Amino acid sequence: MQANDKKVFVVIPARLESSRLKRKLLLPLEGKPLILHTLERVSSINAEAVIVASDSEEILEVVESHCDRAVLTSKTHQSGSDRVAEVAESLPTDSIIINVQADEPLISPSVIEKVIEVICREDKADIVTTCEQISEIKDVLSPNVVKVVFDSQSFALYFSRSAIPFPRESVRKYGSLESALKEEPELLQLFHKHTGLYAYRREALLRFSRLSQTPLEKIESLEQLRALENGFRIKVLQTEGSSIGVDTEEDLRRVQAILRK
Repeated sequence: MQANDKKVFVVIPARLESSRLKRKLLLPLEGKPLILHTLERVSSINAEAVIVASDSEEILEVVESHCDRAVLTSKTHQSGSDRVAEVAESLPTDSIIINVQADEPLISPSVIEKVIEVICREDKADIVTTCEQISEIKDVLSPNVVKVVFDSQSFALYFSRSAIPFPRESVRKYGSLESALKEEPELLQLFHKHTGLYAYRREALLRFSRLSQTPLEKIESLEQLRALENGFRIKVLQTEGSSIGVDTEEDLRRVQAILRK
């Protein structure tokens, strides 16, 4: 695919080991490994190539016939973006790199296409990412759900595992954040969940990957804070619906139920 004369590549970082759900990308889901569902979802994207980047020959053997390229990458990468950057080194200058999480078997191809459209027209954005409005109190309270706040032009101001923005007066009134959200459910409209889809300008991604980890990145364990701390501009695209990244057995059961329907 070429958008505004820029070549677009979809790269899926696929690490074998995971902390909360062991070897999740190879777990069976409706008769085939989870990662193949993700690949099928992105196969309709009109990109130059769909590339799986993994630290595991076992994963590469599973995906080789389902993607354009399967690349064995270093086992020492600290993040998915670093793995994608290794692949980006060999891709054309001035191309657009779409980082799709391998554990999102229900990802919407139309959302990916929208992200491509935004980064190609938004000259001020080094990176484009996505978010969804949070609809459940438990997601606001969970440190496993990353929240994002952005400015009037939808550029990210901060990402956090904490509840941001914090409704101070309502919390003072009701005694806790949970109570405030129960008593004033309209407060949920303030909160947005960051979802793991990224579009990078190739040169921005390579520059980002060469930077050292930053203090905020380390304390929150969120690599996108490294970008913000170094002056990168991240455009946040709010999407409809709800994505499901598979991190737990519960997530796997939810996706299984949806696929069966």
